[in-house]
Amino acid sequence: MRLCSIHSSKLPATESSIVKVPAFIVEDNATIRDNLISALEELTSLEIVGTADSEEDACKWLKRHPERWHIAIVDLFLKQGSGLGVIEAFRERPGSQKLIVLSNYATNDMRRRCKELGADAVFDKSNELDALVDFLMAPENQAVATAAR
Repeated sequence: MRLCSIHSSKLPATESSIVKVPAFIVEDNATIRDNLISALEELTSLEIVGTADSEEDACKWLKRHPERWHIAIVDLFLKQGSGLGVIEAFRERPGSQKLIVLSNYATNDMRRRCKELGADAVFDKSNELDALVDFLMAPENQAVATAAR
């Protein structure tokens, strides 16, 4: 079993006053995952604290480290298992934790199913990345993460 990678970064002095929001990425495509990490850390206040490429690895890490994440961004189609299983496993979670789906398969039916299982939001990888960034930077999402610290 491949263990989840953990990322840590030191903030430049000019950014030290920005509250970083710890996030976990569940994505099996390494290129997409790496590009997503770079973009989100540059465009939002997220700090990626870990990644997984399968349902099993994601669920294990998220359950073992409940205090280390406030945002989980989950793809639906994974190397093993499904993002739907991750969503369902974390249906009951603290209000300070948001579960977001980012998938190429964000049909209306799939959006409804994800929401029913407990996802806070669903975005299409191909054309809703700006909406994802806007959601992540919304004051209510920043305030929840700050209050939970």
